[in-house]
Amino acid sequence: MNRYDLIVIGGGAAAFAAATRARDLGAEVLMINHGLPLGGTCVNVGCIPSKFLMEALKEYAHARAGRDGWLSSNATLDYAKLKKGKDALVSTLRKRNYRDVLKALGNVTLIEGRAHFVAPHAVEVNGERFSAERIIIATGARTLIPPVPGLNEAEPLTNVTALELEELPRSMAVIGGGPLGLEFAQIFHRAGTDVSTVELMGRILPQHEPEISQALTEILQSEGMTIKAGCRLTKVEGQPGKIKLYDSGGCVVEVERVLAATGIRPNSDHLGLANTGVKLDPRGFIITDERQETNVKGIYAAGDVTGRMPLETIAAKQGFNAAHNALTGEARTINYDLVPHAVFTDPQVASVGWTEEREMQELGECWCRTLPLEAVPKAHAAGDTRGLVKLVVHPKTRRILGAHAVAANAAEIIHVPLLALRAGLTIDELIETVHVFPTYAEAWKICAQSFERNLKTMSCCVV
Repeated sequence: MNRYDLIVIGGGAAAFAAATRARDLGAEVLMINHGLPLGGTCVNVGCIPSKFLMEALKEYAHARAGRDGWLSSNATLDYAKLKKGKDALVSTLRKRNYRDVLKALGNVTLIEGRAHFVAPHAVEVNGERFSAERIIIATGARTLIPPVPGLNEAEPLTNVTALELEELPRSMAVIGGGPLGLEFAQIFHRAGTDVSTVELMGRILPQHEPEISQALTEILQSEGMTIKAGCRLTKVEGQPGKIKLYDSGGCVVEVERVLAATGIRPNSDHLGLANTGVKLDPRGFIITDERQETNVKGIYAAGDVTGRMPLETIAAKQGFNAAHNALTGEARTINYDLVPHAVFTDPQVASVGWTEEREMQELGECWCRTLPLEAVPKAHAAGDTRGLVKLVVHPKTRRILGAHAVAANAAEIIHVPLLALRAGLTIDELIETVHVFPTYAEAWKICAQSFERNLKTMSCCVV
């Protein structure tokens, strides 16, 4: 049996972060990848390809809309060509950021194949067995198809298959009003598909602030998208070309295709975990402690397979920590209150820290302010005043506890309050900080000023 210092099962962000840290610590690593090509979800069927399409279609939509003093463009769209550009980018980044990196690390042996545990510290791949005292499971997750009668027969698209389309359907229902569903809904809408978003909860982005959800709803509807919130599907009828979705009140929508964006299920099956004693939660996600270690000593898990904040950034951080802790015996952890997250619609949504609801739960009172982008000079200069920012502040210490935005580049400007949270800054210190004028990031300073000043009495130069 071949022995290694560390075995990493997976080939995505968590796996590569783990392998990189292991290399820094001088360990010999075996990486076992199965399913998606190296790079995992993010580069192949997640962050990179979807944001490429979103950015391209944003430019297309804005060109068609025109602006004061401009004539609307006669821009045309060749979606098949756009897909080829997406595929080329994915191929380039997969090679540069993963295959080439793997070669440069030097201490990592890659095997393509499905790993199966035959004992707590031994796996079998392609008929060969390998062992290590430390093993990290980083196998990711895949789309969860909800158990709605008839949905499987409708052959629902997922983020994987939707990205392979070259000819777009005339109409589509996106099941799920979370980040993934909304991003794909806007992509296909702007490409010319008639899109309806169907969300179980009473509003889209139900985990975000109500003001954020409401603002984005109004913006997307103004583009012509249909949003059906509070809709519990009871059945689906038909196959691609003619599909009907029903709730208790009857037919909700009739479309050519359906896309499922209803959460994830972990790739923890087929690993032979029953031979290890590793505990899973009721949904199949691997349970770990804050160090990323499972209940079985020496077996760790990281990334989407753990079900904790399924973000590329978190997968990488967890993978790094898992390898570091496994090889050093230390206890690196993550403060999830300081993890920003974004929705790459247009405008974008971004959040970090506490919500108003959490402040009420934790402190029994709330000190919050919401600032419309119309109060930000740069938004007017850029011709895009859509959206708002919101600050959640401690009512006694005046420390910033949370920040939320829907704005043209919310995913960029969220780093201002992120650093403020990390440094424990107050709204007073944010106000005292000189910002570049005019910028969207200045919205945070103006919002902080609104805790003490009436916006109607403020000019651009009020400090």
